[in-house]
Amino acid sequence: MIKKNKKKSLKSPGSIKLVIVSLIVLSLGLVGIYSYKKGYADGEVSALEQQKKSNLKQKKLIAKISSIAAPKNDLVERLQRVLSKEQTKTQIDTKREFTKETRTFDTNILGRPPKGPERVVRKKAIYSNFKKAKLAIIMDDVSFEHDVKSIKALGIPITMSFLPPSPAHPNSAILASREPLYMVHLPLEAMTFSAEEPITLHVSDSNEVISRRVKEVKSLFPRAYYVNNHTGSRFTSDKRAVKALIVALNKEGIGFLDSRTTAQTKVPEVMVSLGKPYIARDLFLDHEANVSYIEGQILKAIKKAKKHGSAIAIGHPRKETLQALKNSKKALRSVQLVLVNKVI
Repeated sequence: MIKKNKKKSLKSPGSIKLVIVSLIVLSLGLVGIYSYKKGYADGEVSALEQQKKSNLKQKKLIAKISSIAAPKNDLVERLQRVLSKEQTKTQIDTKREFTKETRTFDTNILGRPPKGPERVVRKKAIYSNFKKAKLAIIMDDVSFEHDVKSIKALGIPITMSFLPPSPAHPNSAILASREPLYMVHLPLEAMTFSAEEPITLHVSDSNEVISRRVKEVKSLFPRAYYVNNHTGSRFTSDKRAVKALIVALNKEGIGFLDSRTTAQTKVPEVMVSLGKPYIARDLFLDHEANVSYIEGQILKAIKKAKKHGSAIAIGHPRKETLQALKNSKKALRSVQLVLVNKVI
């Protein structure tokens, strides 16, 4: 009797139900695991597809930029690297001190930058006592974010002239794009210069090379309506090279402001031959790294502006220059400080 009851208990409906429920739960678990793996795989495929689409879009953008037909290792290729770095939000805050190698003016025979162009003295008018003379201050060699911040902190109108991107300062074009008005500080060959920019134009460059470089500059700085030369004592002394550059710039709708790094500049002659007005800086503010000296140059710039109705001064984002401008705010109130487009 005991054995029969044991067999009967094994075949009881309760035991069968328990087995069935266990099988169902196990099946559901297997289905869940399969679904999870399939969903994960599908999600991975979807993510890969999205990545492929993003990469394709980026390749099309780069192809569009590269359609300027620039050779490898040229400025446009460096722009591509700049764009890539910007997309990854890499912040570059390189500390840079002003040295003679980064100045607009290069070494010359006199050891001093040449004088500005001769200008006609403004005729006295009835309203002259009520109308302020205009002074435009251009800040050359702008390359880094801390340059821009320091200049803006002064709270006065200053035109920033940006060096084209290079491995040393890859974000200059991006920084310029954020400004309502800017210039490009175009590197040109100097007579003697120890730290030439990698994209410097040389007298030996053909008209085609010069034209291509100007197109590259326009692609990097689409809202650049004016450029001025970074160094350039050799280049601006060569009439053929200057004419090729001015013609190329005119085709892109870009004007040229002569930094006058040499007294032998051929820019005035070329401009006359092309029927264009000659525009140049009147003086450099910071040939010497001395606050008192720079303050004196600022006073000279104000005097020139009042004498001629307007003036253009060039400085650099060095601490002495910024401090001198800050100290000279009261004196600068006697003229109307404007961006360079209000003088040209």
